[in-house]
Amino acid sequence: MDDKTEILISLGASTAANCVPCFEYYFEKATKLGLNMEDIKKAVEIGNKVKTGSSIAMTKSIRSITNSDTEPEGGDGAATTIHPCCH
Repeated sequence: MDDKTEILISLGASTAANCVPCFEYYFEKATKLGLNMEDIKKAVEIGNKVKTGSSIAMTKSIRSITNSDTEPEGGDGAATTIHPCCH
């Protein structure tokens, strides 16, 4: 695997994991390597889709396990909207 691909994967994974220190580290490596911002933004977009998809899946699982069809207090309804995770 080439360095560019490895760094883009790391940026997406850092985004999905909500790890700011990892993202900052790999972003610095990306800029030193000369990766363009469009590729970086695409990696971040994919990481956000994965994060959103896993959040929706977790919310559904919790509702199933707890036999709850209601929105938790203070919820904004976002978890009830299905977003494509990896499309």
